[in-house]
Amino acid sequence: MTAPTRRTFLASLAAAGAVAPLAAHAERLLPRRTKAPQSILVLGGTGFLGPHFVRAALANGHKVTLFNRGKTNPGLFKDLEQLHGDREKGDLEALKGKAFDAVVDTSGYVPAHVEATAKLFAENCKHYQFISTISVYGSFGDRPDSIDESTETSSVDDDKVQKVNLIKEAMPFYGPLKARCEAAAEAGMPGRVSTIRPGLIVGPGDTSDRFTWWPVRIDKGGEVLCPGDQDGHVQFVDVRDLADWMLHCIEQNVTGVYNATGFHGRVSMAELLGACKCNTSTPVTLTWASEEFLQENKVQPYMQMPCWIPREGRSVIQTEKAQQKGLKFRPIADTIRDTLQWAKTERGDKPFARTGLKPEREAELLAKWKELQKAAATKAR
Repeated sequence: MTAPTRRTFLASLAAAGAVAPLAAHAERLLPRRTKAPQSILVLGGTGFLGPHFVRAALANGHKVTLFNRGKTNPGLFKDLEQLHGDREKGDLEALKGKAFDAVVDTSGYVPAHVEATAKLFAENCKHYQFISTISVYGSFGDRPDSIDESTETSSVDDDKVQKVNLIKEAMPFYGPLKARCEAAAEAGMPGRVSTIRPGLIVGPGDTSDRFTWWPVRIDKGGEVLCPGDQDGHVQFVDVRDLADWMLHCIEQNVTGVYNATGFHGRVSMAELLGACKCNTSTPVTLTWASEEFLQENKVQPYMQMPCWIPREGRSVIQTEKAQQKGLKFRPIADTIRDTLQWAKTERGDKPFARTGLKPEREAELLAKWKELQKAAATKAR
């Protein structure tokens, strides 16, 4: 499988959204001391990342208003002011005449939508925060680059941009259009924008299963097929750490462009899956098959083997700039534990529809890999 398939997969998940986690997770977000409460508008706010940010802001004494269509988790945050409209239809009427200290845009995929909201608040807001993605980097996933914020972003023709108005129309050009959205925000509010580029966002409430599959699968026990290079690095960010840092950027008026994914130091796939194993009391064996074997058997990186990117396309996202501005990471063990607990209590024991290997496919591959290993051992004698 090629890297564009991975980016298409990420784009489809971004469009689909995710179910919000329980309010109980909010208690893990420790409030900070701020000079004064701020009024914050969240564009979206009821999917996956949004609720974690809202709870962090409320825990720290800020006033939060939501603007969305009222379709995703409509019963969430009933005590907050909720304004309704539709960016796809150009319906921003509920926002006109409103003023806020900060606007957080978690739902911007179309440049025209971001341009409209940034212009609307140019005179009535001090800080605009746009949540982008590391998919803006055209080289990500194609070759083992070291990527920082100065790395060139991907582009898309003007005629394609002008034709896009619906979010579903933006998905084939997800990364390039997110880059255009970044530019639109900065053009509307120059010098007052924090552009945050997360990588894989994981944790309680993530129904995309891009990470959740591993803690759940390993907790089921038995023999688990593991992907390729054990020393291959992985990067992701706990949604609660990202939400905390988003709030920090608003409180401290941090502006500029920042990559926001893990970690303090390098984490390997073996360390990640080993931590998942240590998080369960169920007997489990991790069996590592080579990248060549997986590719020959058409096992898809990132989808059928979550978090796995083959070595030829394994880019490293540099996050020192964000860390210098206060981005912190909780222990990975905490993320694994809390994600598994959420999966058991809220996600439920339903099949993984979009990620991971089906049990029968995994068993087939394990048997085939063992036969190859047995044949190789016999030949070596």
